[in-house]
Amino acid sequence: MSLVRRNPPRVAPDLAARFAPFGVATIHEAQGRKGLLQSHMRPIFAGARAIGTAVTVAIPPADNWMIHVAVEQCKAGDILVVAPTSPSDAGYFGELLACSLAARGVVGLVIEAGCRDVAALQAMNFPVWSRAVSAQGTVKETLGSVNVPIAIAGQLVEPGDLLVGDDDGVVVVKREEAEAVLAASAAREAKEAATRMRLKAGELGLDIYNMRDALAKKGLRYVDG
Repeated sequence: MSLVRRNPPRVAPDLAARFAPFGVATIHEAQGRKGLLQSHMRPIFAGARAIGTAVTVAIPPADNWMIHVAVEQCKAGDILVVAPTSPSDAGYFGELLACSLAARGVVGLVIEAGCRDVAALQAMNFPVWSRAVSAQGTVKETLGSVNVPIAIAGQLVEPGDLLVGDDDGVVVVKREEAEAVLAASAAREAKEAATRMRLKAGELGLDIYNMRDALAKKGLRYVDG
């Protein structure tokens, strides 16, 4: 059955905004090393960053009809998250759809397929994380669904979940866990800031992280000369 779910609950905008200081790696580690999309999901230009709530699209291979349907369901602060029902690297998305999404305040796209018009997307600073870049076009023939749970790049994303993307990839924060993950991310960032200062002062990670005894127990020996 194909359907469009309207107005699912989302992570609150003020809560989403408080994730701004934290990178994907920090959030991933802070929430127990979970939620990270597989490494083939790459930003199409360097320096891309986005934090937003998921509008999800389950879409047929090489058919972008449901992206046009999904645009109407997007609100300011959303990220469109698109997963084909069968593998496809076709260029589902380009400059024109980006213009439509940007007009509604959408902050980015995550798509486990292809996109195109990379230079234009970079010029308008519309960030995309995709599996491929391809000029191959798509058709508009087959229905899919909007705002349903989808599997994308090894993770389950539900509408309203929070996604954070940067140069390191994309991480998913479950809507009901966002407050706890925010607190854990802040604590991890504070700890890393203190460690960073010690490393800059010349201390070794071997000593900061108390590695020497564990290395010796594994059989590491030092010899001079």
